[in-house]
Amino acid sequence: MNLRDLSLNDFVQEVASSSPAPGGGSVAAYAGAQGYALVAMVCRLTLGREKFFPVQEEMRSLLEVAVARREELLILVQEDTEGFKVVMDALELPKNSDEEKRLRREALEQATIKAAEIPLKTAKVCLTGLSEISGLLTKANPNALSDMGVAALMFKAGLEGALYNIQINALGLKSLQTKEDLMMQCQALREESNKLFEESQSMLLERLA
Repeated sequence: MNLRDLSLNDFVQEVASSSPAPGGGSVAAYAGAQGYALVAMVCRLTLGREKFFPVQEEMRSLLEVAVARREELLILVQEDTEGFKVVMDALELPKNSDEEKRLRREALEQATIKAAEIPLKTAKVCLTGLSEISGLLTKANPNALSDMGVAALMFKAGLEGALYNIQINALGLKSLQTKEDLMMQCQALREESNKLFEESQSMLLERLA
């Protein structure tokens, strides 16, 4: 089942089911995709209007990026669920002999690393989206200010959700070096996103006052 082919109602029902996947990682990627959908909308509401002629090329370029990044995140919605299932498959491997136990540990370690790398991609794409919001707030059609604000919220939610998933996977790793590397990347992404989000929120609230 490809999650992106589901209706909005069916996707929500899948998330709400007793199955652990799709879960937070897929929802985080979908939040980011919605952020880029809103960025694309804002660009389209700015393009073709004489008042915004000086930023037409910039908006056109950003629109292309938003469409591509939205597609990337929709793919990650599916990949996150598939990554979790690989971890579950590894947990079900036999462990009757020492050799089977070794093979199971190795399979589980590799599956868990992969399961952490998928939301890492989500977080990085969401951070890129968040970095565009301040520019939109100053250059794009002000009639869409609230939409820009919601886009920022979607990017922040998607990024934080992805980081949670990286961290919970990292906790299960045997490799201390890999765990430390993932945790350090989470910290750096979180710090940068907090700065960008606070900046965009300050600008937005000032313009909405």
